[in-house]
Amino acid sequence: MSKQHPFRFSVLTSLIAGSILATGAALVTSQAQAASHREAPFITSMPKVDGTDFYMFRSYEPGREAYVTLIADYVPFQTPYGGPNFFQLDENALYEIHVDNNGDAKEDISFQFRFKNNTRNLTVPVGDNLRLAVPLINIGGITGGAGDASVLNVEETFSLTVSRNGRRGGTKGEVTNASNGSKVFTKPVDNIGKKSIADYNAYANQFIYSVNIPGCATPGKVFVGQRKEPFFVNLGEAFDLINLNPIGPRNSKPNVLDDDNITSFALEVPISCLTTANDPVIGAWTTASLRQARLLNAEGKRNGKHFSSAEGGAWTQVSRLGNPLVNELVIGLPDKDRFNSSKPEFDAQFAAYVTNPTLPVLINVLFPLPATTPPATPRNDLVQVFLTGVPGLNQPKNVKGAEMLRLNTSIAATPRATQNDLGVLGGDSAGFPNGRRPIDDVTDIALRAALGILNPAGPNHPAAADLATDGAQLPGAAAGQGAIDFGTSFPYLNVPIASSPAVQ
Repeated sequence: MSKQHPFRFSVLTSLIAGSILATGAALVTSQAQAASHREAPFITSMPKVDGTDFYMFRSYEPGREAYVTLIADYVPFQTPYGGPNFFQLDENALYEIHVDNNGDAKEDISFQFRFKNNTRNLTVPVGDNLRLAVPLINIGGITGGAGDASVLNVEETFSLTVSRNGRRGGTKGEVTNASNGSKVFTKPVDNIGKKSIADYNAYANQFIYSVNIPGCATPGKVFVGQRKEPFFVNLGEAFDLINLNPIGPRNSKPNVLDDDNITSFALEVPISCLTTANDPVIGAWTTASLRQARLLNAEGKRNGKHFSSAEGGAWTQVSRLGNPLVNELVIGLPDKDRFNSSKPEFDAQFAAYVTNPTLPVLINVLFPLPATTPPATPRNDLVQVFLTGVPGLNQPKNVKGAEMLRLNTSIAATPRATQNDLGVLGGDSAGFPNGRRPIDDVTDIALRAALGILNPAGPNHPAAADLATDGAQLPGAAAGQGAIDFGTSFPYLNVPIASSPAVQ
């Protein structure tokens, strides 16, 4: 376990109390889903641009300690057998990861991803002098690092641009492959199954690129591709008015997301390229945007290719994610779509949801126990935690209140073997809410805070921690050490589940 960062426990308790709001409300709100899966009404109609989870942490891969890893997950609830098209990204969308390195709630660095779906229209002979296009993504086993053109029918490629001092009007530069200077990168095809891709891990690892990032003296890394869903919770009982034993053992229920995949955007960037000389604290969040207008036309044709729609106009943000579970657990239903389209610099409009949270009230209605009595409002302690970062832990020197994930890059990474999945609450200052690692059990952290363990000045007793359970444990995992055994190297998240596990 990492050495406890030197700040008062009272501050720590207030800190995590704020995070709890980002977790508990989802358990009792009908619109809520795990992490940020389907968290707002409008985004449910466009899963390709639905951001689900965001991670930011000091890299704990041996030898990479001078880097920060940022991971943005998109496209929720991917069933492994979801063919024949599986889960391609939207080539008409702009996916971004933003970094604020001076505390003013505005992006100073934006990493911008654009995708292109290249269809090869592979054909097979079906009669005398007749060849017709096949309906599948591949027609044979795939082994090539950039896709096997002889058998892979659809190949996704992407470009990556860095914009500094503003996402739209800033100074832009293109990220290039450090080995050959190319500006085009390839995304591995999803894990179709064992017959199509015998060793998916070896195949996907060929798409981890060392990259030259404009403005950075040292190369970083990038990977975009399908991964196993990293979030863990038992959703069924949670959404059924918390149909759990609230005083049962922690992590005692199966993780119902264990059979899903996700699409990850993973970046590893030198710390020196993200921070300023004056402050080691950075804030970050991810967004997805679409063009303002869309014209449907099933018979359209452009450059010799048929298309079903044409997009135009300014970019319009439709998804936003910083801290986990904020939109589903803190923001009220009427404002969920507005939050997704908003920028951190304007978060004062949502302050009432922080100072007067509904989650503790709902928990107390469902479980009217002394330990669930809601703390008095307004919750001014949560403003500090939720909108500014915590003094002595991860608050920027000059800060404007805004919701985003914040990381103190001067706090050393904890080796994977000794990470505590309760993060700061478990004595591991390199974990959530100081950034977020894959292992961090943000649901349990938030629930415990909501039930009062981190609010010693309030009416709740520290024993309320025993009331929180999210059912995230997998068979054989050690209690208190996480439900999933994540990787120890970039891109950290696990290999996606195969659609077809065995070759017949």
